[in-house]
Order: sequence, then structure tokens, then C-alpha cells
Amino acid sequence: MKYNVIVSDTAKRQLATHISFIANVNKTAARETKNKIVKALHSLSEMPERFPFFNEDLIPKNKYHKMFVENWYLVLYQIKDDTVYVDYVIDCRQDYSWLKR
Repeated sequence: MKYNVIVSDTAKRQLATHISFIANVNKTAARETKNKIVKALHSLSEMPERFPFFNEDLIPKNKYHKMFVENWYLVLYQIKDDTVYVDYVIDCRQDYSWLKR
């Protein structure tokens, strides 16, 4: 079964911010990082359940699945019927406690 993958505007903005930051230092690294993240997002069209739930305090249990990309990026997504909704692409080197509020 193939799932549709929909990336939210928030996740797109977050990804653009991360890539822009890297591009200020190294454009090649930015392009490679973007390609790896986009490829990982596309991979969610097959077996998105393979990644565990993101269960943290103040986040509803079993709402988001979590996928790490390149050790630094946390992708949070939901699965509803035959659609995967990517809600966040977070740089784990930054404070993301705002997510738990």
C-alpha cells in the first residue's frame, strides 16, 4: 500500500530555515542535507508505521510518529487512513521545548 505524503507549510518553512542556515556555511552540504531529508520524507509513502511514536509529556500519546534524519533532524508526522501528514521538521540542536507547550 502506498500512502500519500502531505508536508505542512510549517514543516516546509522549518526545512527551508534549516537549509538556509547550512547554506550560509556550505552550499554543497546544504544541498546534500536537503536531498537526504526530502528523500526521507518521500520514503514515508511506504510503511510509515516503521518509526516509533513520539511520546513526550504534554503531547497526546500515540499522536505523532518520529523519524530522525541525518542524526540532527526530527520529523514528526501523523498517519490518518492512507495519508501521512508531516507536521514538523525540527533541528534537534536547537531548543524545541516550544513543541511541548
